[in-house]
Parts: sequence; C-alpha cells; structure tokens
Amino acid sequence: MHSDSPGWALYSYTSFVVALAMMAVGITMIPGEAWIHAYFVMSTFFLMGSCFTLAKLLRDRHEAQRLHQRIEEAKTEQLLQTYQLKPPLSG
Repeated sequence: MHSDSPGWALYSYTSFVVALAMMAVGITMIPGEAWIHAYFVMSTFFLMGSCFTLAKLLRDRHEAQRLHQRIEEAKTEQLLQTYQLKPPLSG
C-alpha cells in the first residue's frame, strides 16, 4: 500500500493554505466594488473544487489502470503455469 511521507503531507497542506491565504489577500487588496471581490471569491472556490475533482479523476484512472495491469499479469502467470505443468508430447 502506498503511503506518503509526513514531510510530503506537511508540504502539501502548507502549500494549499499559503496559496489560499495569498489569494484571499490578493482579492482583498484589489481596488473596486464589493461585487468584483465577490466574483473573484466565487471564482477561487470554483477553481479549488475543479482542482480537487481533476486530481481525484486522475488518481482514480491511475488506480484503475494499476488494477487492470495486475489482473492481466495474474492471467498471464496462470496461463504460463498451465502450459508449464502439461507433460511434453511424445511423438
């Protein structure tokens, strides 16, 4: 089973929080009316949701491909064992 290191997990969480904080500061510093700020906030949340969805899609595809490859390897191994167990034909 795959396990991420604690350092990688810390980096991932920290970079997400820092990027979100920088985006929030950037949105609050933009001059303009409240509806402009609201538009950027909604866009930020939509982008975050899309990133999570895309990451999950890619992970699920990778996991499905790994499972498919393991099944194919097991079938191949079983086929090889079947042919290796049969005695040679005498002619």
